[in-house]
Amino acid sequence: MYQGGSGQWAYVLHRVTGVGVFLFLLIHIVDTALIGWGPELYNKAMAIYRMPIFKLGEIGLFAAVLFHAVNGVRIILFDFWPVTTRWHKTISWISFIVFFVSFIPVAWIMLGHMMN
Repeated sequence: MYQGGSGQWAYVLHRVTGVGVFLFLLIHIVDTALIGWGPELYNKAMAIYRMPIFKLGEIGLFAAVLFHAVNGVRIILFDFWPVTTRWHKTISWISFIVFFVSFIPVAWIMLGHMMN
């Protein structure tokens, strides 16, 4: 029976973050297109993004983009150098560590700006 592991979590998170980033891009295209219906509608849509929940969403978006990018580099390593699959668990954990070491300071700064 398959118990899962770092590779499975990386696979699932890569797919989830990819879909999340894609949905954000679709929403961003729609809200930018609202300018065609007049500045009032566009400004109302932009006012929604100033709400605190959307500030937290920006941190989530950053996390999704960063994880997707770091995990993408891990996948590239496996694709171009198949010998690296021998160390897939180690490389997966390194990619998780790189993600967290990169994410925490930026999230801290973003939260600081949110509190002001």
